[in-house]
Amino acid sequence: MVTFPFDIIDKYYPEQSELKVLLLDHSHRVVEKALALAMKHRELKLDLRFLTEAGMLHDIGIFLTDAPAIHCHGSKPYICHGYLGANLLREDELYRHALVCERHTGAGLSLDEIVKQNLPLPHRDMLPVTLEEQLICFADKFFSKSHAQKEKTVGEARKSLARYGKEGLARFDRWCLLFL
Repeated sequence: MVTFPFDIIDKYYPEQSELKVLLLDHSHRVVEKALALAMKHRELKLDLRFLTEAGMLHDIGIFLTDAPAIHCHGSKPYICHGYLGANLLREDELYRHALVCERHTGAGLSLDEIVKQNLPLPHRDMLPVTLEEQLICFADKFFSKSHAQKEKTVGEARKSLARYGKEGLARFDRWCLLFL
């Protein structure tokens, strides 16, 4: 018997493939980091079950994007994977999990950032709101899918985010104070 969230992953990644292995490996690493930080900050009273489920599903939409270096051969730009994954999870009535998908790209994206950078995304705020959304987004910044085995340092994660503007970097810095 397959259990949630793996039955959802199997629905969209039914066959064993390099992409599925990469997705599972990356998602496990994000979940482990998020749970470790949640346990360090018990005072935040984070929902550990939700962190596990949503952490495993946060990148469910990558197969719909075009990123051949990580075995994705869809038609949309990679930056779209968050809202595309959210759409899939909404179809499965996983509304809370869908918000994590939609809001985890970069350090979240404001409507202003989307418009100013002319990103191919729906014009709405896609910023992590709940502490669980923020923590999964934060933990995700430490793991690249193209270098899955290596956890980034805070400095390396900051450097990755800095390329996309000051807003996301400021959010990441606030999360460092909150979660580290």
